[in-house]
Amino acid sequence: MSSDLSATPLTSLMAQARTRAAQSGVPLVAELAALAGCASEDIGRLSEAELGVSYFTQQALVRQAPEFLQVSFTDCVKRGIYPLNQGSGTCFVVADPWDDHALQWLANRIGHYPVLAWGTRPEILAALEYAQQRIKASSELPSSAAQAQALGSDAAVKVISIETIERSSSQVVRFVDAAIYDAWKAGASDIHFECGRDGVRVKLRLDGVLVPASELADRVLAEEVISRIKVLAQLDIAERRIPQDGRFQIRLGERELDFRVSIMPSIFGEDAVVRLLDKSQLRGDAQVISLASLGLDEDAIGRIRRLAKKPHGMLLVTGPTGSGKTTTLYAALTEIQTGQEKIITIEDPVEYELPGVLQIPVNEKKGLTFSQGLRSILRHDPDKILVGEIRDAETAEIAVQAALTGHLVFTTVHANSVFDVISRFAHMDIDLYSLMSALNGVVAQRLIRRNCPLCVEEVEVPQELIGRMKQANMDTARVHVARGRGCEHCRNTGYKGRHAIAEVLPFDDTLRTMILNRADVAEIKNHALSMGVRPLGVRALDLVATGATTLEEIDRVVAYD
Repeated sequence: MSSDLSATPLTSLMAQARTRAAQSGVPLVAELAALAGCASEDIGRLSEAELGVSYFTQQALVRQAPEFLQVSFTDCVKRGIYPLNQGSGTCFVVADPWDDHALQWLANRIGHYPVLAWGTRPEILAALEYAQQRIKASSELPSSAAQAQALGSDAAVKVISIETIERSSSQVVRFVDAAIYDAWKAGASDIHFECGRDGVRVKLRLDGVLVPASELADRVLAEEVISRIKVLAQLDIAERRIPQDGRFQIRLGERELDFRVSIMPSIFGEDAVVRLLDKSQLRGDAQVISLASLGLDEDAIGRIRRLAKKPHGMLLVTGPTGSGKTTTLYAALTEIQTGQEKIITIEDPVEYELPGVLQIPVNEKKGLTFSQGLRSILRHDPDKILVGEIRDAETAEIAVQAALTGHLVFTTVHANSVFDVISRFAHMDIDLYSLMSALNGVVAQRLIRRNCPLCVEEVEVPQELIGRMKQANMDTARVHVARGRGCEHCRNTGYKGRHAIAEVLPFDDTLRTMILNRADVAEIKNHALSMGVRPLGVRALDLVATGATTLEEIDRVVAYD
């Protein structure tokens, strides 16, 4: 604050500032700041102390929902009023609290002398526009959901069905709800709302690949679609410059689904990706979550079962995002669960509910990270532990120590192959000797799309397939190749459903010694082959040779040496 401001009280400058503001059209706070020789921010800070009136910036206003019970939205926009519910009553934020005519109009409207605060008219109008967008986007939320949202709760559950979609009077609400319903019925894992120059396009991730679903050719409505998603996830719809993440719940039929939302700014506005998580999908049906149900071959299933039944140590599953790593670990846990041991998981998020298992969701905002959660789990007398993902050195170190102290640890890590896992831990500065002592085995997994059963047809065997199989020393005598031609059932992709393939590498003393002695990678791979390990590429070629999938599909998913 300047010396002029301290020498000249704001009250003595107010009349002159109001006159100048009326003549120039410049906000009153700016004229008052100019006369006082200080910044507008100083006026706002000193306003309550010197003038007895609180000052609100646009940022402060948009954090509080307006209340249009006494003054309509139209009148608020016309007169530049932002009504705030402050518990004991409504406070009206206006551009000039000392305007007698405006004060009298407001008193006549509400029936008593109003409590006033002030801000600039442009910022008041901008905050009102924000409020209008929020109201539009949240229209037709069930009352319980709207109330939970207003209270800042994360427990709001919206119900979507064909009937609710048809009843909706809002085009934006119908569009978003229909996209969610369509994704659920199609078995999609993600919904992509992609905003462009001409509107918004919706794509569904089906069996790991994006497929066009619908579009809305209206740029204005496209922005409202993103706002609608933000409201469902309780995100800031006024913030469009930085990424945002949130979540919400929706009831579809008899299922209650969780949705994770990612908002990303772009040159055409914002994109949204919504991930569907059906926690109840596996509830009460152990057959659905068995290793056999994943499509793995008998050799891989047997190897994983043996690793999962070890009394202690670590079982690692690696692969890209969306390759079914967590589902495989769930299946392994379900098969070994007897009710006689304490099984605890920490996940981000909890993808499925497992009966009899203590499942803990990561909550980084509250300080519950993987590493912190894992430390707490070790004090809870567990026998078996599932760590959703090892993301950092601290979590890796604790997981290794847990495996070395009598616990069986199941976890995942992002790496391209079973051998890259060692390098990944080395980059996190994990002691190699401790890791080798803890590690029971590594599973590298991929998901391959199956040929659609309704439109599959036999095709000529490509010579490239025969060449690859011979190179891998595979039998080429009985090769049956097929592909889907595309139909309504598979959305003309030729594929429906996915098949898991896995390369399972158990660690024996020889392998551990080779790694500790920094043996050549080729030597380590030869030893793995001598143990009967079948590489991912070989398992993928098996699927092509039996007509389950295509050569193009395995090339999309599996990298070959």
